Order: sequence, then C-alpha cells, then structure tokens
Amino acid sequence: MKNKLKILMSTIICVLLYTSGYAQGKTITGVISDASKFPIPGVNVLIKGTQKGVSTDLDGKYSIAVPEGATLVFSYIGFKEKEQKVGASSSYNITLESESATLDEVVVVGYGVKKKKDLTGSIVSVGAEEIASRPVQNAVQAMQGKAAGVDISSNERPGTVGNINIRGVRSISASNSPLYVVDGIPLNSGGIDFLNPSDIESIDVLKDASATAIYGSRGANGVIIVTTKKGKNGKFTLNYDTAVTTETIHENARMMNSSEYIDFRRWGRHYSNPTAFPKGDAPNIANDKLIFLESADPAAWANIQKGWATGTWDGSKVSTTDWTKFVTRTGITQQHTISVSGGADKLKGYGSFGYMDNTGTLKGQSYKRYTGIANVDVTPTKWFSMGASLNTSYGLNEYGQSNVGRSAVASSGGIYQTARANLPYTLPYDSNGVRIDNPGGDSTIRTVVDEDKYSQDQRVTLRAFGSFYAQLDFGTFSPVLDGLKYRVNFGPDITSYRNGVFLDGKSSIRSGTSFAALAKNQTISYTLDHLLFYNKTLGNHNFGLTLLQSQTEYSNEESAMSANDIKNVKNKWNALTPSNVVLNSYSSNITETGLLSYMGRVNYGYADKYLLTASGRYDAASQLAPGNKWAFFPSTSVAWRLDKEEFLQNVSWIDQLKLRAGFGITGNAAVGAYATQPPLAGIVYPTGSGLVNNATLGNTALSWEKTAQYNYGIDFSMFNSRISGALEYYTSKTTDLLLLRSIPTATGFFSTFENVGATEGEGVELTLNTVNVKTKDFEWSSSLSASWQQNRIVELQNGKFDDINNNLFIGQSQNVIYGFASNGIWKPEDAAEMAKFNAFSATPVFSFGNARPVDQNGDYKIDANNDRVIIGSADPKFITGLTNTFNYKNIELSFFVYGRMGHTYNTGGENEGAKGSQRAIDYYTDNNTNAEYQKPIFSAGTGDSYFNTLGYRSGSFLKIRNISLGYNFSEELAEQIGVSKMRFYIQAANPGMIFSKVKWTDLDTQTTASNRGFTLGLNVQF
Repeated sequence: MKNKLKILMSTIICVLLYTSGYAQGKTITGVISDASKFPIPGVNVLIKGTQKGVSTDLDGKYSIAVPEGATLVFSYIGFKEKEQKVGASSSYNITLESESATLDEVVVVGYGVKKKKDLTGSIVSVGAEEIASRPVQNAVQAMQGKAAGVDISSNERPGTVGNINIRGVRSISASNSPLYVVDGIPLNSGGIDFLNPSDIESIDVLKDASATAIYGSRGANGVIIVTTKKGKNGKFTLNYDTAVTTETIHENARMMNSSEYIDFRRWGRHYSNPTAFPKGDAPNIANDKLIFLESADPAAWANIQKGWATGTWDGSKVSTTDWTKFVTRTGITQQHTISVSGGADKLKGYGSFGYMDNTGTLKGQSYKRYTGIANVDVTPTKWFSMGASLNTSYGLNEYGQSNVGRSAVASSGGIYQTARANLPYTLPYDSNGVRIDNPGGDSTIRTVVDEDKYSQDQRVTLRAFGSFYAQLDFGTFSPVLDGLKYRVNFGPDITSYRNGVFLDGKSSIRSGTSFAALAKNQTISYTLDHLLFYNKTLGNHNFGLTLLQSQTEYSNEESAMSANDIKNVKNKWNALTPSNVVLNSYSSNITETGLLSYMGRVNYGYADKYLLTASGRYDAASQLAPGNKWAFFPSTSVAWRLDKEEFLQNVSWIDQLKLRAGFGITGNAAVGAYATQPPLAGIVYPTGSGLVNNATLGNTALSWEKTAQYNYGIDFSMFNSRISGALEYYTSKTTDLLLLRSIPTATGFFSTFENVGATEGEGVELTLNTVNVKTKDFEWSSSLSASWQQNRIVELQNGKFDDINNNLFIGQSQNVIYGFASNGIWKPEDAAEMAKFNAFSATPVFSFGNARPVDQNGDYKIDANNDRVIIGSADPKFITGLTNTFNYKNIELSFFVYGRMGHTYNTGGENEGAKGSQRAIDYYTDNNTNAEYQKPIFSAGTGDSYFNTLGYRSGSFLKIRNISLGYNFSEELAEQIGVSKMRFYIQAANPGMIFSKVKWTDLDTQTTASNRGFTLGLNVQF
C-alpha cells in the first residue's frame, strides 16, 4: 500500500513539474522582415489557439513567452500570414511574403471567392485600406478613380450620390445602372449609399460578361459586390474612427458687379432698340429711369442714383450686393464610427455603430445618417456553420430647394442658382428693413433672403437589410463526399421612405400661395438562394461545381398627395385633410415583380497553369411578356498562367504572368413592371368621369435586351511585386434594345417599348501598381487606374437611319451634342458675307455682334434640317485616377488625382438677355468687336437665336481630388496613451484643378461652384 502511495505521489509531482514547465515555457525572440530584408514594425505575433500575443517594435523585433511545442502565427496587413512551430531553438527570424498588389489577393466573385491568380474574368477590387484612405460619405465616392473602367460622376448635394457606368452605356431607354450585391445578396432596389464606408471590407467590380453572366438578367451593366467586415480569429478589438470636415463654396465664375452690369444692361437695351436707347457708353438719367424701373423698386433706384450724384455717371459709387451670401455657409461634416471585432474558431463577430452629420454649404441642405451593423459567424460543429448580417440605416435628408410645387415664372436649378440670378445693384431690404420680394421690380426675379425658412424638401429613409446563411459540409460525414457543400442564403430588404415638401407663399419659386406635398413609399423584397458546391482535386486536376436555384420577390407600395394654400404654415405637409385643405392631386400605386433563376458554373484547373470557367444561367422576369419571360445567359473564360511554364522558370524578374480571354451574354429587363400591360388611369370629364388609356402602349411581345461581350486581359506581377497590375481589352454588342419609341398618335398613344436596335462598344483598361522607391525608412508607391472607352449606336427602330428627333445617330454615342456649329461672331469686316445671309429674308437675320453659326451646305440660309451637325459626345473617352503615397517612418503623405477626358461639355453659352444677372464675360459692343461672346440684347427670352453655339467646350479636366498627411503613432507611444494603435491625419479636399479648358466651371461637378475644405481625422484601436 505504501509503495502504491509513493508511486502515486511521484506521478503527481512529475505531472505538476511537467505542467509547470509547460506553462512557463521559454522566451522566443527574433526579427521579422520582408523579402528585401527590411524589418517590419507592428507585426502581430500570436500563439495559435489563444488570444495571447505581442507586436514587433520599430526594428521588427519581437519577444514572447511560449510553451514548448506551441505554434506562433505572424500576420500583418499586406503580407501573407505565416506559422512557425516552436522547437528547441529560442530564436526565429521570419520573412513575410508580400501579398499587397499581387495576384494572390482573394476577391469576391459571384457566389464565391477566388484568388486573383485563379481568375479568368475581369474583376477589379477596392479594399478597406483604399476606402479608408480618404473620408467619404458613401461607398460610391470611395470607388471614384480607383477602378479602371468605372465612370462615377460627382454630386456634392448632401445625401445624394453620383451616377455609375461600368464600361460605358449600352441601353438607350432601359437602365444602365449596375447590379449591387451586398454580402452575397443582390439588391432589388436602391444603391449602396445606406452603408457606412467604415463597415466595408472590400468592393469587387465584375466588369466583363464572363464574370457578370453568373447574375444573368441583372449583370448586363456590370456588378458591384460589397463585402462588409466580419469578425476574425484573434483577440477582440475596439475601434473608434472619427473625422470632421469643414467646407466652403469655391466659385469659379465671377458675376458682374453693379457698375459692370448697369453698363451691360444699357448696351442690351440699346441693341434691342437703338432708336429708343442710347449706346451703353453714353447713358443719361432719363433713360436709366426706364431701363432700371425707377418706380418698381425705389431702393434699387436709390442705389443707382448714387452713380449720378455728381451729374456725371460714376458706376463705382453704386454698391454691389452679393446675393449668394444669403444662401451659403460653412459646411461641417462629422463622422463617427465605433466598431468591435474578434473571435475564435467557432464564433466570430463584428459590430459597429456609425453617425454622420453633414451640414451642407448651402442653407437648407443637410444629411444625417445613423448606421448599425452586426455580423456573426458560428461554426458549432465541423459539418455545420451559419451566419447572420444585419445592416440598418436611418437617413434624414434636407434636400433644400427643389422644383416640386414650383409656380413662379422664375426658373432655377436650385437655391444657389436662384441667388446668382438676382441683380447686383438691387438690395435685400428697403429703408424700413422690410424684405423686398422682387428686387429690381421684375416679377420674374425673386429674392432668396430667408429662402431656407420658406422652402423645405425633407426626405426620410429607414432601411433594414439582412444577409443570413446556413451551410452543411457533407465531406465531414464521409471521405466520399469530401468537397460537397450545401448553402442556403436568405436576404430580406425593407425600406420605408417619406418625402415632405412645403413651400411658403414667400418662397422664391412660388407666386404668393403656399404649397405642401406628402409622398410615402414602402419597399419589401427578398432573395432566397439554394446553392450546391463541389470542389475536388485529383492529381493536377482541380474541379469546382456550383449549382444555384434563386427566387426574388419585390413589392413597392406608394401614395402621394398635394395641396395649395396651406392656411396654417406650421402644419407643413402634416395636415392635408379635407377640413384644412382642398387636395389638388392624390395617387396610390403598387408594383410587384419577381425573378426566378437557375444557374450552373464549372471551374477547372490543370497543374495550376490552365484555367477554365464556364457558366449558364436561366432567368425568368415577371415584367416581360408571356412567352418571352425566360432567357438563357451563357459565359465561358479561360486563363493561362505563363509563369508556371518551364520556359519562364528561370526568369527571376517575373513573379506572375497570366493571359485571359472570355465571352459571355447578359440580359437587361430594366423596364417598368407593367410595360406589357399598361394600366388605365382615371380622369374627370366635364360631364362626369371615365377611364382612358395612358400615354404608353403596352407591348405583349416585349422580351430581353441582351449584351454579348468579349474580354481579353493580361495580369502581371514583376520584380518581387514592385510592379503589378492588369491590362484589358473588350468589345461588346447589345441587341434587341428595350427602346421607348414614338408611334403615330392615331393609335391613341404616344409611345411604346419595343425590342429594336443595337449598340456596341469597346475599350482598354489599365490597372498599374508600382513601388517606385523602397528603403529602410522611406517608400514611394503609385496606383494608376486608367481606361479608354467608346460606345456607338448600330441600329435603331428604322434600321441604320438616324432618329434626329430623339438625338440618336448611327455610329455615334448615345449622348451626343447636336446643333449648330460656331463660326464666331459677326464683325464689321464681315459685312459683305453677312449681307448674303440677310438677302434671303425680309428682315435682317444677322447684325454685327450676333453669334455666327456655320452654314454647312453653303446656301446662305441657316436651317435646322441642313445646318445642324454633331458637335461632340458628352461621354468621356478617357477616365483616370492616380494615387501617389509617400511613407517616411511613421509619416504618410498621399495625393489623389482624378480626370475625365475626350468629351465635349455644353456650357449653354451666354444668353445675354440683360434681364437677369450676368457672369462677367468678354462681350461684344461697338467698342469691343473682338469679343469672345455676342452682344447683349434685352429680352424676356432669348435675344440672340444662336447664342448657344458659343457654348461648346472641351470637357477634359484633371484635378487634385485629395491630399492627405497622416501620422501613425509608434506602439510605445500608443501604449503610453492607453491604446493599441492610433493614427491622426489631415486632408485637403478638392484643392484645385491641374488642367481644364473651362475655367469658370468645375467640370467634375459640372457646376460653376464646388466645395473645398479640410478634414481632421483620428483612428484609434483599443
């Protein structure tokens, strides 16, 4: 018994000693460096299976206590994760292989993920680091200039986004918007502006048909796949990101001051009636009383009289009112995001809350957005996993002045344009401090003072989007089933929208009576996918099979009402009841659509050198005609990895080299839900009520618009990833266009949708990433995204014949500018030539100072049928974005340049009616005959019939979009503050143009004024 007890005690002591030794372990040290042997600071060194770890110091050194037999995991952004088994040695120097800007990055494709090296289609990615490189309000802004072949216009109004076209435009009447996919679920309505950019892990853009055909009927215009952040293995971290931006309006087009404008109107009056009004340089006070409506606005006339104080005109004595100061302010945007992330093998999670408050630079415009996201992935057993992602957003958009409810004669493109239209010599208030409603005494010109108090367009959106999945891995049950998985995806999407509009009778766009309107909209949709995956490797052969059955349902209910003469203005749109108002319009509507799909895809690879992807999708869209609802969309693509071939094995400077080619057909059914069966609309006759057809005739044979596209590409990485990128060339042709064409009104209708016509396009795209300089403490890298694209119409409803009435021309792009070309201005030296034109008319057609259009056929007559030509295309041929980044130790400096080139911009010319205000220009007078613009002619409409011929300009521009200076706190300093990581940055937004042919307009926003500002930001990790 004693012997047994001794043996037991000895065993326990040995176990305890062993356990104590294991727990204590030993200290492992080493240096972590990259392929160039430069140390990497901040590398995470984690004991596998635990949350214990350290980070390397500025010299790449680490020291960590580990038990023997443990495994260390080394990870750092931009490098491949590496594991090291701890053995007898106490020192391990690790070399991490770079994966940034290489073809080894993982990208999201339709219903799955792939490494770039295995891609056969055209896909470009924008990662979280690029998205975070400059604070933006939405994900669309983050992509601008970052993805080759993706054209994104700018929109600076709070709460709005620009238009996106991928590889140009194809359709004429149907939508050209891309399909958005968020966390594997295609969106059935709306865009991705409801997402907080800080919650986005990556944006992958599928461009060619071999990649987009996997989405069949909705992939014709490209696919944008957004993946939100998920939890990852490792300790839980708390992150706080904040940025504050201040902006002011930068005006490129100076308006005339009072003195300049008074001279301008005098000349305008003279040229409208030379016998009644003297020349602009020979004024008299009697004529000025008529010209400037002395009695209509005494305050304005009193200001003008200052110029006549000495009896001789002195325009410098007249004060100038800058009307824009009444509608502008300093815009301030706050963005705050708190997020938490982490997990273990069986449970991973990510959650965040975001808040953005964007006060616009124009009074009355603002946008507040609250976002919340929760992502959870659970793997309770080896054979089952499931996950849920719920993304919610609440947006309150004060849109500012809009055209809803407009009744005033004055026209406007918004509150800022209304302010610029006010006359400079007029005053906002009379001598008693009372607001002057019509400055200058002209009923068509309304004041903008306090306009933000009298005009409101409020839009409230609540959106809840979910992505849920469950997956079974049959391979865990039996080796025979290895590689076989089943997955079900469910994505509900609910949107509630309310739009309230109120215009006081004092608003500049009303004529004395108030107006209110209320519109409500609710959208409910869902997507249910059943997926079967099978992947197998047999020797050098890799097989992959994906099968899909998908069902989508969409329902939208909307109602609207409006009324004039709101008695209690405090009610705004909230009391549109019979006891308060008489409704002047009301409506309700419901729209329901559905999509049913079957898809199969095969991936094959041999020896990691020869790759093949083939897919077929069968879709049925409810909005198309019976018998034409179903269509099949095939695609195939191949790739050849030359770097794996024997003849390149000794070429050390080539890291990866791959050739790609693909073909696919995609469809477009983006027309109204009931385009085949037009509804009846009720109207009231003088003797009663009845029903009549709407203006569009239904087409019971309406079918799919289809796009066939070929794509050829080369992916490359050289000199240890110092140079990498992709070069693409594509051609596409779209047939059976869903074209809204005019029909004879004798049918009782005005138009109908038909499958007629064709368009085609081609383009070249380049993505290039370079590390130009790299030393121990300094690195300069560049990222270039550039594309050339061209689209043209091949056929229309009558074959290869132009449709001039709708501005559609064979062989030209869909957005051409068609009109009279400019031959400058008629000058006195052109008298003989001008007389020939005037000889054909009883009254003179032209006089000196008029705009001079080109007589294309030389018959000395200017007529629309023979003398209009295609001036150019509004679609840019070249789009480019270039980011240069300089890193010196912990300091980072970068600047982003963006440009669109090779297109024509129609500035509209200068009306010079001398009735409203006028941009400061070089205009024709008897004393200035070599002017850029025509002479002014006072008119309520258009003084010179051909003034717009002088407005066509090159739309090419290159601008600095962003300059950023950041500082990354060292680990030691961050720890002293009490955080794990910290980054501070300051950025300048839109600091200026590098190149532009139109100096008075920001060709990016296509407005005379654009926002400029600075951002202060902070990123903290706990």
